[in-house]
Order: sequence, then C-alpha cells, then structure tokens
Amino acid sequence: MPSITAPSSPHVLVVPFPAQGHTLALLDLAALLAARGLRLTVVTTPGNAHLLSPLLAAHPSSIRPLTLPFPSHPSLPAGLENLKACPPIYAAVFVHALAALHHPILAWTKSQPHPVVAVLSDFFCGWTQPLAAELGVPRLVFAPSGVLGTAIPHSLFRRSVKPRPSNDAVGFPGIPGEPAYQWKELSIMYKMHAEGLVEARLGEAVKQNFLWNLESWGFVSNTFRALEGRYLDTPLEDLGSRRVWAVGPVAPETAVHRGGEAAVGAGELGAWLDAFPEGSVVYVCFGSQVVLTPPVAAALAEALERSAVPFVWAVGAGDEDGGDVVPEGFEAKAKRRGLVVRGWAPQVAALRHAAVGWFVTHCGWNSVLESVAAGVPMLAWPMTADQFANARLVVDEARVAVRACEGGVGVSPDAAELTAVLRNAAGGGEECRSVRARAKELAAEAAAAVRGGGSSCQDLESLVQEIRKL
Repeated sequence: MPSITAPSSPHVLVVPFPAQGHTLALLDLAALLAARGLRLTVVTTPGNAHLLSPLLAAHPSSIRPLTLPFPSHPSLPAGLENLKACPPIYAAVFVHALAALHHPILAWTKSQPHPVVAVLSDFFCGWTQPLAAELGVPRLVFAPSGVLGTAIPHSLFRRSVKPRPSNDAVGFPGIPGEPAYQWKELSIMYKMHAEGLVEARLGEAVKQNFLWNLESWGFVSNTFRALEGRYLDTPLEDLGSRRVWAVGPVAPETAVHRGGEAAVGAGELGAWLDAFPEGSVVYVCFGSQVVLTPPVAAALAEALERSAVPFVWAVGAGDEDGGDVVPEGFEAKAKRRGLVVRGWAPQVAALRHAAVGWFVTHCGWNSVLESVAAGVPMLAWPMTADQFANARLVVDEARVAVRACEGGVGVSPDAAELTAVLRNAAGGGEECRSVRARAKELAAEAAAAVRGGGSSCQDLESLVQEIRKL
C-alpha cells in the first residue's frame, strides 16, 4: 500500500552506488524509511533509473528521483553506468567518477523549498561526507555488507596496511576475535590501491572515500544481531567508533526478481523443482558480478555430474553470455536431474522452494542474507570483496554453511574434492544435519529481528526517531 507522507516530514537525500548488490539493498532500506513517514529523494542516472520503478510505484507521495547525467570519465566506456559484470578495475573508476555529482547535487539541494535534514549514502560514496558538511547536515553511511565485512576494508585503509605475499596473513586487532586473513583474501579494491595497480589519483580517491566514512554520523548496516552480535556490542575503532544501526535483512520476504529480465520465471522454475523431494536440490549461483572462467566452470560441471545431485545452476547472472562457459554436452548428460539457467534466475523464489536444500554461493552479502532468511544452508565458495569474511562468518561463527572450496577469482577447485562436498551435503552426514538445523534456527531469528519488537525493527525505529529530531 503506498505510503502517505506529510510535506513537513523530514527530507533525506539518498545516494546509492551503481552496482546491483549495493543499489537494490539501499532501495529496500529507502522503502522501510518511507513507510515510516520520511520523505526521500534518491539520486540516480538515466541508465539506472529503471531500478527505482518498483520503489516509486509503492511510495509515490514520499519518494522521488533526482536523475542526473552520469559523469563522463576517460577510463569508462561511453554509456556504462552500472558495475554489472565489469572488471574489478572499474569499481575504483566508478568511485572516482561519481564524485563529480557533488556539485550538481549541491546546486539542486540548495534550490529546494524543503531542505534535506540528512544524507544517506553507500559506503563507496564517501564523497558525500563533504557534501553533507557543506549542507550543514549529518551523513549516514549505508553498509550493504555485514559489520565484519564493512570493518575490514575500513581497517585496511585506516592503517595503510602494506602489501605482502598472497598467502601471508593480515591481522585485525581492532575487531572482536582478532581475525586474520591471507593477503589474497582481502578487498581487491584495497589491494589494487596498495599494490599500485590503479592510477595514483584513483587509488587516493578510493582511500579518501573510505576515510570520509569514518567521519560520518554512523553506519546503517543490512545485518541483524543474531548473526553479528559480537561486532555490534562495542563500537569498532575500524568504523571510526561510530554507532551502527543493524536494520536487516532489509529485503521483504516476498521480494521479486529485480536484477533484469529473468531467463526463467518463478512459476516455471517452481514447477521444475516440484518433481524433487524436499531438500534434495542444490542451487548454484555466483551473483551479479562474478563470471566464471571456463576452467572453473568445467570443474564445477564435473563435480555436479560425478556427485549425481539434483541441481539448478544459474550461470551467467553477471553476463548474459556467461552460459558459454558451460562445457559442451553437460546439459544433455544432466537434463533429468539438472537445470542450467543462462542469465538471471529468481533466486529468492528458488531458495524458498521446499526442494532446495543447499546453496552453492560466492557469499556475496545479499545472497548470504537471502539464504539465511530462507533457512537454506550454504556451501561457501568465496571469490573476492567481502566474501572471504562473509564465508568465515557463516561457516565458523553462525555455523550455517560448509566450505565448498578455498575459492578465489579464477581459482579452479579440485573436482574430486568438490564432488565429495556435494555428496556429503546430499547424503546428510552428521555435520551437514547440524548445519541444516542451525540454518532453520537462524532463519527464525532473522524473521523475528524485523518483526515488531525485534532487534532490527527497534534499530530502524530508533534511526527514524533520530532523523526526526533533526
């Protein structure tokens, strides 16, 4: 039901980062804020404006777009406005390019009869911190990752950690448990900066963006206390000791597919899954950014074939041509028990189908939360970004996942070892039974968090009240 917002309601400026996993989560949060009586203006560009359509339709009186031309940049191809399926180098370029929106946004904001009282922006949009300062309003940082996954890159930039060999460990003494990760497992954006793999001005722009976040009013994180309570109990030095409002999962339980035109409909996929027993199917997807190399896809295909588990493999979610990496003849061999979806698949619907028992995932945060909310245990196969931290969180701390392989972009797993992991998951060994049971428990805790009186609901209400005081 559309929200009705009074003209005198607090006005918040929302600035997403143009990558699917970042934008959609922030738009979900915007919907929650609008439903609680806030007025929001969401900055977008022509190539990303369509992503706002469901939000504008649901809240026509309280949310409006501010569509500005995407800033041109010599390192970006003409017309490229979203990071979908782009090489990692483009992330740093996008951070640098978007900062050029500062002055157009400032000019628009100063012309409005109802001034904004706060800026809410993605953590890759640290340039909005000086923008907010010019407007004389506080800035909230939206973290599309969990608290752990957000603290680690901020720690790296804050401490200016020096490069080291790929297998050397980097410790994080300011984070509870003092975790350590190998250099190769850390944020590729930080590694490109530290190793000089991007232009100095791009690297410095990225670093400054993260450091600006530490000057903010606080962080709003798409997480919940039952999952990351140990990182929420004490203000983290690596987040500038700022307050963290844990308001997730922000996506509605009935979330529809929003990543693009789906290659298969939820009804069609559900009908195919109906033929399989409860919990017997493995769902495989690596998100909107990862495109598997042919050797990695071949190892995965071999493991799926040798394990004999029923499966749905959404391949090429990040690239409509990604289906070409599927080995020739694989689908014919597996057609009775396997479905290959080239392009986008309705992931939320798939995970919530009774037949799906496991999720082979890159551990992107949105996929983690969707799996947690559905009560489906994960087979963790991290690739980059925050995914190694997320994998450790769900495997070692939350105990709702089993490691599928070591992971890493372009790193081919051992097909025999991956086969054994799939067979063990399907066979329901003692460890896997425990993980499945814990996944059901955490799903109930996630649902309770966002209901009235739940921890995330309370944090969201507290955030709205703080904004109203402005």
